[in-house]
Amino acid sequence: MSILRNKKIAIVGGGPGGLTLARILQMKNADVKVYERDPGKDARAQGATLDLHFESGLKALREAGLMEAFKANYRPGADRLRVMNKHANVVMEDSEREQGDEAYFRPEIDRGPLKKILLESLHPDTVVWNSHFVSLARLDRGWQLTFRDGTTAFADIVIAADGANSKIRPYITPIKPFYAGLTVVEGAVYNSATACPNIHRLLQNGKIFVLGDDKSLIVSSKGDGSLVFYTGCKTDEYWSRDCGIDFSDKAQVFAWFKTNFAGWAPVWDELFENASSHFVTRPQYCMPLDQTWEPLPDITMLGDAAHLMPPYAGEGVNMAMLDALELGQCLTNDDFPDTLAAIAYYEQQMRTRASETAAQTLESTDALHSPDAIPFIRQTVS
Repeated sequence: MSILRNKKIAIVGGGPGGLTLARILQMKNADVKVYERDPGKDARAQGATLDLHFESGLKALREAGLMEAFKANYRPGADRLRVMNKHANVVMEDSEREQGDEAYFRPEIDRGPLKKILLESLHPDTVVWNSHFVSLARLDRGWQLTFRDGTTAFADIVIAADGANSKIRPYITPIKPFYAGLTVVEGAVYNSATACPNIHRLLQNGKIFVLGDDKSLIVSSKGDGSLVFYTGCKTDEYWSRDCGIDFSDKAQVFAWFKTNFAGWAPVWDELFENASSHFVTRPQYCMPLDQTWEPLPDITMLGDAAHLMPPYAGEGVNMAMLDALELGQCLTNDDFPDTLAAIAYYEQQMRTRASETAAQTLESTDALHSPDAIPFIRQTVS
């Protein structure tokens, strides 16, 4: 790792991508810190389960030496998928994965356990908690990072792993994402077995995709007995801001659902009647498929910061972890003469891969919110 000798690396963002990169770099004895805005590892509830793919997320875990820990924490059977229509009729089940062929094995793991595996693989005090990034400034031959509480840190190389609303990305490129035409409303139900028993029985500890009327409803079980759900609807870009709904008011959100999902089976009402009170709206954005920028020798990015896209191909965390693996390998590869060459190579490969995946994701997003949604998913999953 000669090109990293005596260099301090700052990773901004402690999600799966940032933590995977830190692990890969530490395996080669790099000097790395992860700056995470959360006050601690248990500061917030973790979202839906993640299906890790053989060629990306699982590949990163294998190279990071963490497959045994993963196998001890993943959820067998949680990749079971039921596709249903709005009347709650099952139109397709995907419950028998080819377990013998790893390339088709997409095991599910909750975000919390995955984060714990990655955190425990790092050297003590690698993650600097309560580090809400504010700004970067050139200092000597590196960067000074300033955080909300007034503290600062120095790094020779900065890596943005700070997600969809990355504050580091503008230091690399002015290119912004475009609106993908869809807004997601996210909710959660705790103790689903008793709170919404009918949905719980339909879930069978897996996932449900409900498709109809150019809309979607995705329900996902979690290992702690809770579930999360997401509606997908075509809306104007600023619908969630301008619609007048208070998304912290369960009654208002339920009324919206009953109006906009009129004709859907009453069983889906269980989700909104028993949800925790605060819903989250997520307008969906995507980076331009042809984006490019000039590489810099001391700053780059990975995951959603680099190639934000909607979630309807299940690739987000997998791409972030593969980015982390490939960037870590480039930065610790003595075949590159300097960090500029390593970063340039990584970014070119990353953009090419991300562009192909984003095109597929946009196609999937449109198809799942069209009159042909069910035929499309049948063809995709079969």
